[in-house]
Amino acid sequence: MRHRSAVLIALSALLGACANPAGLASRLQATQPASLAAARSLGTPGADWPVANWWTAYGDPQLNRLVDRALRDNPGLALAQARIDKARAQAGAVAASDGPQVSANAESSRQRLSGNYIYPPSLAGGYTSINRAALDLSLELDLWGRNRAALDAALGRGRAAEAEAAGTRLALAGAVTQAYLQFDRLHHLRDVAEATVRQREKLQDLVRLRHKAGLDNNAETLQAAGSIAAAQAERRALDTQLDAVRHQLAALVGQGPDAGLDLTPPAIAAAAAARLPDSLPADLLGRRPDVVAQRWRVEASQRDSDAARAEFYPNINLNAFIGLQSLGLSNLAEGGSRIIGAGPALHLPVFDSGRLRAGLASRHADQDAAIAQYNSTLLGALQEVADALSDWRGAAAEAREQQVALSRYEEAWRLTETRYRAGLTPYTAVLAAETPLLAQRRLSADLRSRQLEASASLARALGGGTLPAPSALH
Repeated sequence: MRHRSAVLIALSALLGACANPAGLASRLQATQPASLAAARSLGTPGADWPVANWWTAYGDPQLNRLVDRALRDNPGLALAQARIDKARAQAGAVAASDGPQVSANAESSRQRLSGNYIYPPSLAGGYTSINRAALDLSLELDLWGRNRAALDAALGRGRAAEAEAAGTRLALAGAVTQAYLQFDRLHHLRDVAEATVRQREKLQDLVRLRHKAGLDNNAETLQAAGSIAAAQAERRALDTQLDAVRHQLAALVGQGPDAGLDLTPPAIAAAAAARLPDSLPADLLGRRPDVVAQRWRVEASQRDSDAARAEFYPNINLNAFIGLQSLGLSNLAEGGSRIIGAGPALHLPVFDSGRLRAGLASRHADQDAAIAQYNSTLLGALQEVADALSDWRGAAAEAREQQVALSRYEEAWRLTETRYRAGLTPYTAVLAAETPLLAQRRLSADLRSRQLEASASLARALGGGTLPAPSALH
């Protein structure tokens, strides 16, 4: 220990006259999620939300099966796993370079030996072979932590790849859920269209009876038939849109389009749209996969800077060898041909025309870029959360008011139909009363869908659960 301390002190004394990293540093600092002003937008801190498998809150077994299958069979996940495997392999390569290196080497060359060198007269000026077979060993003493920093950086990039893979799974689960909620919305709109067709068919029967009784003319009959055709066309358009979503869901779960034909109408729990926490602490954003990945990349860039800084300090290697060496191949196996040796090698940069300073400055620039990207990702995540929460709150308030309007329009339509049956109002009045009623029914389906989709967007924006985060940034 004393010997090592003496070596370190002696080496440090040389550094003043050598290339040095003075004045080089990163300029930016990473933003902490809790430091961002969001209390009025998100509310005061509450319980953690959402859970990891957040889509199960919709209470639809078919949706659960679709998400599970997508997370198992979607080909996009293979790419994310390949990136993880590459990052792990790179970290393994960095770790291996920090350990002892042993190689077996054998070489033989035939050459003319100099007559004016170290060779004896019997060999000088003649041709012979020079042979060597040995084990060569080397070990770098990582006194300044360069290799340790490089390994930490590689491990950080590996963890970033794992977080990005979690982000891919989250995005995939979100895409399946959003498509399924659209599937649910279209089914509700189709139910409205189907009810409209049946309602107009019943009215057409009434128009026919009134026409036979001489109470209506051909105009009412044609209007009734036309209104049915229009409702049927709308129903057909919705069927086409439903087919497109079926195909989309089939592709997301890694299957052909026929897989979507077996899907049944969604059975999302009636209260699912109302399930949302009263408040959302901003530090939940620290669990978002993309935020976590960027934090790991910041830490990796910091360790890259540490490794570049250590390049300014002396590099010491311990080298050793053991084997056989001879002039002439016939002598190689003799006992006298044995060789063995060991010793240190030191490399200390003194003047490099600014190469090391440029390298460290480049690493600091990479670090600043990583921090800037992290800060940008964090702000974007916070905006996504605030937007989703605002959209959900707005849709919930609109839905409450819209239900009042829907009940009023339904009552107005029933009164108009009753008056038409009694012959007190023309058929055009029925159609006029039906138009805003249908608009309100469609709006009701849209608002319900908006709440559901906003809750899914919020769950995804918050990271869909928890992820282990890296150590605090500095």
